[in-house]
Amino acid sequence: MPLDGGRGNAWRVGRLVLRPFGEGEAPLAWQADVLGSITQVDFRVGVPRPTVGGDFVCQGWCAWQFLEGAHEERRWGEIIATGERFHRAIKDVPGPAFVAQRTDDWAIGDRVAWGELPADQFTDSEHLPRLIAVRRPLDANCQLVHGDLTGNVLFAEELPPAIIDFSPFWRPPAYASAIVVADALVWEGADESLLDAVAHVPRFPQFLVRALIMRVVVDCLFRQGEPTRADRDDPFPPAVELACRLCMSRYEPLGG
Repeated sequence: MPLDGGRGNAWRVGRLVLRPFGEGEAPLAWQADVLGSITQVDFRVGVPRPTVGGDFVCQGWCAWQFLEGAHEERRWGEIIATGERFHRAIKDVPGPAFVAQRTDDWAIGDRVAWGELPADQFTDSEHLPRLIAVRRPLDANCQLVHGDLTGNVLFAEELPPAIIDFSPFWRPPAYASAIVVADALVWEGADESLLDAVAHVPRFPQFLVRALIMRVVVDCLFRQGEPTRADRDDPFPPAVELACRLCMSRYEPLGG
């Protein structure tokens, strides 16, 4: 049975989900080890399943444990809270070498966001100069985080939220929460009231700036070679305006 969501290429077969193994995806044996060893408190997480021969990929396909639930719109606060619980559960997992070796669009966007790659090549984006102008150094501990939670937390009645499609980054957990906020502001119709869900995060505007830089860069990479997008079709301006305003306000003094 085909499953909704994602890229439309996943199929449920009994208690398994079959889908193509994605280029740049974290090694499945590593995911099985990490995700299969954590204590799940108020969240669920599925693990990849090997073939009878012990392989995790067969003819380009992989199998995962099926988790009940579906993505539900506008549950951003619960997604953020679920991510925080998940990140506490994996805080002691050592940083895997493959994260630093990734070269996919999301890895590039992430490195630009944190100043590890220059933004010069993305001159067609009017948003990057504004965001980079208000970006300031952050002193925050990094750990393994899921960098794409927004559409990958499933809800089911009488069950804890389920986390799927682990997208590993080595960053502060607050960055993962900021990506959810950025996604909600840019694509899902959220407004400034969503900031209540991250009011406990110190210097959150700086994490939001980095999340938006990452998404803007990925958007630029995805649209390479396409016609210039009309201003009316650009989803980023309200979120960028909010992030810049927060960084210029009492919430985030630029000299801090």
